[in-house]
Amino acid sequence: MRRLLRGLSGGIAAVVLTAASVASAGTLDDVRKRGHLQCGINTGLVGFAAPDDKGVWRGFDVDLCRAVAAAVFGDANKVKYTNLTGKTRFTALRSGEIDMLSRNTTWTFSRDVDLQFTFVGVNYYDGQGFMVPKKLGITSATKLGGASVCIQTGTTTELNLADFFRVGGMKYEPVPIETNSEARSNYLAGRCDVYTTDASGLAATRAATDNPEAHVVLPEIISKEPLGPVVRQGDDQWADIVRWTLNAMVAAEELGVTSKNAKEMAAGTKNPEVNRLLGNEELQGRETLKLSKDWGVNVIAQVGNYGEVFEAHLGEKTAIGLARGLNAQWKDGGLLYAPPFR
Repeated sequence: MRRLLRGLSGGIAAVVLTAASVASAGTLDDVRKRGHLQCGINTGLVGFAAPDDKGVWRGFDVDLCRAVAAAVFGDANKVKYTNLTGKTRFTALRSGEIDMLSRNTTWTFSRDVDLQFTFVGVNYYDGQGFMVPKKLGITSATKLGGASVCIQTGTTTELNLADFFRVGGMKYEPVPIETNSEARSNYLAGRCDVYTTDASGLAATRAATDNPEAHVVLPEIISKEPLGPVVRQGDDQWADIVRWTLNAMVAAEELGVTSKNAKEMAAGTKNPEVNRLLGNEELQGRETLKLSKDWGVNVIAQVGNYGEVFEAHLGEKTAIGLARGLNAQWKDGGLLYAPPFR
């Protein structure tokens, strides 16, 4: 009987997996039939995904959702958002509750292979850091032995934190939290000595406090955190649409195409790659994605190129004040590099 049950269990699992694979195919058709893109974003992280004073969600990750909507519908506003924690994001994606995840999520081996998701690219190169109250006088993460640390559950930061303290021969007291707002309130209330997450998240959290100068982001970066959009495995067409929407934004910055000149340049330029990006010359394979000829124009004109989006939400003139660093174009010493549009 036990053997039979095991056999049935295996068969059911296979059916479930097959059903999941079938369900994940045809995402584009599902999205168009529904009339909008359903995009998974953060529960609230200034600069990446947060509501403005009118309740409209804005941010770096939000704009990637809007860009995909512009590519698919020709209208960046045809998108709705699902707010997800570190724990709930993958379940929502796997179940089909969302069409894509654009929520500062780290690309790792196990998430890609074991969880069977597809990371379509990196839109922000980051690393894990630490933030402490300035009054503690701590200047290095190597001096954090015995500290209590606010840490988001269901994230790579949990594992990175354990590794860092183990290698350093230090002990710490974890204070588990689920959202950035919960982390901020616990940290500011003194329920933990330290807050650790991606350095960009620390900058956003610090900027959202009443007195940013009272908090210090320590210099140590203890991990590599390539953040990017995620889709379900099994639908290559949809993965390509999200991937090449991101690539279009990166390439547009390199090629000098902006939200202000995209429509004008779509009439034709001396640069063949610009012409292919903007639909003035044929781009082989576009029909396979079932996108309009001017999909690239819609993305850039309605949302902006990568640099415009970065500077609007995260750049040095914003409250967060992040320099481009690794997220600069490859010609400027960064890691951003879009494959050719040809």
